[in-house]
Amino acid sequence: MPMKKALLLATLLGTSLLAGAHEYSAGDLHIEHPWSREMPPVAPTAAAYFVVHNQGAQADRLLAVQTPVAGKAEMHEHVRADGVMKMQRVQSVEVPAGGEVRFEPMGYHVMLFDLQQQARDGERFPLTLTFEKAGAVELEVAVHKDAPAPAAEPQAHSH
Repeated sequence: MPMKKALLLATLLGTSLLAGAHEYSAGDLHIEHPWSREMPPVAPTAAAYFVVHNQGAQADRLLAVQTPVAGKAEMHEHVRADGVMKMQRVQSVEVPAGGEVRFEPMGYHVMLFDLQQQARDGERFPLTLTFEKAGAVELEVAVHKDAPAPAAEPQAHSH
């Protein structure tokens, strides 16, 4: 009996952990956990983050982002210029063949301007990513009070 209870508990825990994760696929692209940080109700902007994995043999390019919750959505990146971090708009982002692009704080991100209202922790909102080859991919962005823990990276082993 203890073994059956342990298996049931492990199954339930695994199911509840996976319930928070959400992923999307389009062609060779796999988009992992789109999220946004909860902002104060009076903040005029917000940002969205995700990781795009390209499992194909050809590069693809993210051309546009849009959402009905904002007046406009733009792709941005942080760059260091003259010793100062600056945010600048980018027109497109290449996703290399067999590689990935991370939209994360202090890197590439989607800026949301002219928000109708700020989303709260636990809510979700729609975001459409338009790729050159994979086409339009509709996502749900999960809003978190704090940034979610990063996915575990494979560790290098030395022998």
